[in-house]
Amino acid sequence: MAVASRLDTGRAFARVILPTLAKGVIQRRHAATALAGKVRADAAAVATVKRFRERYGPEPLRLRVTGRSIALLLDPLDVARLLAESPSPFALATAEKKAALEHFQPHGVLISTGAERERRRAVNEDVLRPDKIDVRSIVADEADLLLRHVRSTGRLTWDSFAQAWWRAARRIVLGSFAREDVELTDMLQTLRGNANWAYLHPRREALRQRFEARLREHLARAEPGSLASLGSVDELLGQVPHWLFAFDAAGIATMRALAIGGEGEAGIWESVRLWPTTPVILRESTEPTRWHGTWLPERTTFIVFVPYFHRDPDRLPYADAYAPENWPAPSDPGLVPFSGGPGICPGRDLVLVAGGAMLDALRDHLAVPTLWPPLPATLNHFGLTFVTRSDD
Repeated sequence: MAVASRLDTGRAFARVILPTLAKGVIQRRHAATALAGKVRADAAAVATVKRFRERYGPEPLRLRVTGRSIALLLDPLDVARLLAESPSPFALATAEKKAALEHFQPHGVLISTGAERERRRAVNEDVLRPDKIDVRSIVADEADLLLRHVRSTGRLTWDSFAQAWWRAARRIVLGSFAREDVELTDMLQTLRGNANWAYLHPRREALRQRFEARLREHLARAEPGSLASLGSVDELLGQVPHWLFAFDAAGIATMRALAIGGEGEAGIWESVRLWPTTPVILRESTEPTRWHGTWLPERTTFIVFVPYFHRDPDRLPYADAYAPENWPAPSDPGLVPFSGGPGICPGRDLVLVAGGAMLDALRDHLAVPTLWPPLPATLNHFGLTFVTRSDD
């Protein structure tokens, strides 16, 4: 198995891993995201991983990190295997993921193991189904109010979109009583901002407890027509923070889909293919594993840099174009916008319905698309602005 030179290990961190972390994996950072767009950070990262594959071949590339076994995957079939064989022998609850997510969701399914994970995963799969509540009507209500604002100002900005999107998200998850509870999601965003630093930021337990207490009040109402009505308070309390976290990513995907003139759920699929909201997938082996004839030790951390697999021009003729025909069943195993295997995002269908409904409600009233192929590898959603159609 190939081992990266010290120089290439440095390149992997300097051009791929650190720029991704700088943008904020848990909570997007405005300034870093804007800078990444200006310097075309993701294009440089994809090119770097592409050169690794050309130089070292398709096998997992071991990085030279003292005291750690870290492997960067370079082949889509290896990605498919890693995801299909999770959580055993490839655990989702990596040390890095735990350090980040414990800031705001210490009981979330992503960092759970064993029987506890199975139980929590079952709750997520049972509740996060778009046929359980009327997601489209909730989104349509908020889209209508947003369009009134857009018509009065003549444009749609990220800030106005995000306010409407969060109102819809709070209604979907917690009910209409929580619609205006901006403080709840502001507390969550603060905790997520801390989570960006993982080990390096002390946990704000007092803030998390205030957030959970407020969340418990909303869940206790079990308002009909919301996800909160579909389970007990105790089983939902640990999972809802991640659902709200996921809705933030879904809003980003929806805003970006507008920029390419996306339509419905296929537009959301393509948005997260072109600009993955989860750019890095991590797994940690629970036992030695064999790759292309070579063994990697237990507790090896595997890194999947998703933008490379979604934007590899050698493999994908549509790498930098809008290609909705790929979905919902892509032929390439490297296309994993919602992860894959047993660890696939349990809320993906809910996200697709909500995002697709918002996209369709807004698209015909705005002058879109604003981007044409070749589409940029980095897209700063904070800076997107759409003007209203002249005939609207």
